[in-house]
Amino acid sequence: MIDRFIAFDVETPNGANDRMSAIGISVIEDNEIVREFDTLINPETYFDPFNIQLTGITSYLVEDAPTFGQLWELIEPLMSSGILLAHNAPFDLGVLARCLRAYEIPWKPYADYICTCRVARACWPQLVNHRLNTVSDYLGVSLDHHQASSDARACAEIFCRARKDGARLSRFLRTYDFEMMKTVWTRR
Repeated sequence: MIDRFIAFDVETPNGANDRMSAIGISVIEDNEIVREFDTLINPETYFDPFNIQLTGITSYLVEDAPTFGQLWELIEPLMSSGILLAHNAPFDLGVLARCLRAYEIPWKPYADYICTCRVARACWPQLVNHRLNTVSDYLGVSLDHHQASSDARACAEIFCRARKDGARLSRFLRTYDFEMMKTVWTRR
């Protein structure tokens, strides 16, 4: 298995989940976080009050931020450089797929990924739930929840902790189809 992982988290402006208002990325090599990136994104659409309350991100905060189309050229090399990680990965991958489609940006048809929520369920089954904040609290991982950079870093730290504790993470490897916008292959 490749030893480079790209933990990422996105925030959205509304319930359509087809645009991003922020992204955080943490790059893991040799079980260490070696690079981090985060930015606000101008989603070029409306913000729901629920999303504003959840993330604190408003249209005013992103008015001078890059659009996803402008940002993709910068983050694509990072996103393509390893196996993707996210906590509740189908959500983040779905938002990414819908953004790529909305901006008519071609990317690879498939991406391998690992969902750290699934990893947490297997590694720490005694927890009442396996939400990012619950797992972070249990492991003593610092988290400013629903802030993309903090969520991505927490995801990366959860993954590294599971590896350090001896989890066989290859069994969690999945493949996401960006055209169909769903997981198409599961390794056992």
